[in-house]
Amino acid sequence: MATLVAPVATPASLASAAERVAGALDEAGATTGASDWLSRDRAVDVPFAELDAASAEAAAREALAGAPVDLAVQPAAGRRKLLLVADMESTIIEQEMLDELADILKLGEGIADITRRAMAGELDFEQALAERVAMLRDLPASALDEAAERMTFTPGARTLVATMSAHGAYCALVSGGFTHFTAVVKQAGGFHADVANTLKLDRGRILGEVERPILGREAKLQTLQRLTARRALTLCQTAAVGDGANDLDMLQAAGLGVACRGKPKVRETAPFRIDHADLTALLYFQGYRDEEIAEV
Repeated sequence: MATLVAPVATPASLASAAERVAGALDEAGATTGASDWLSRDRAVDVPFAELDAASAEAAAREALAGAPVDLAVQPAAGRRKLLLVADMESTIIEQEMLDELADILKLGEGIADITRRAMAGELDFEQALAERVAMLRDLPASALDEAAERMTFTPGARTLVATMSAHGAYCALVSGGFTHFTAVVKQAGGFHADVANTLKLDRGRILGEVERPILGREAKLQTLQRLTARRALTLCQTAAVGDGANDLDMLQAAGLGVACRGKPKVRETAPFRIDHADLTALLYFQGYRDEEIAEV
């Protein structure tokens, strides 16, 4: 199945795009079926057979010719996932919380620069986290609550979680950030669980240290694997979404691993990606129709 999704704010002419993709698949040797609209002007399935996924995706992307349309090519069977593991910062929420803390505490651009480089895969994540947290040493813990008030959900995030939950999926938040923030997002976003790092505090001050072990790239993958086993699923029955280099292992392991507005390295290597639409694209990739999507 080739699924095409357009942004809500600027819907592309999906009918034309679907026709071009179907034609390109036919030319590449596939047998295509009738387009199936999941959401009028927003999401459409183009079924096909007799062509491998890699060749089909290459042909489809060439046919789209850079149009602002997200594309997922995958087997039609088993698209609905029963476990979602989601990164939090710059994925489920729009902020990077250490950067927000740095802004509140007037620490300049040093922390934000390290964040950018770590998420791009230029720095070791654990080392970069420890270095940034050290910059917060002896600063007031009250800044954590002030930063939490700045958190805003990424468009489509709460709908994604609510819909998958309503259809029987278990939704977990996994973050290289801090439990102080994931606890808030878990509750407000409807997640079943949250896993994150714990920032050490003492008598109202930030100690500048994180409790070990630090949850980074490997721990995110392990969380996906642990939750999959605990729920007696296979990795093919899971979805994962994130944007940074520390998300890559879990994205590559999940049955539907999606880079959402991913950093360049992540976009290049993640199995699937959302570059234009909001997070509801992850629902359409699973074959959800508008009438099945939960209202939040």
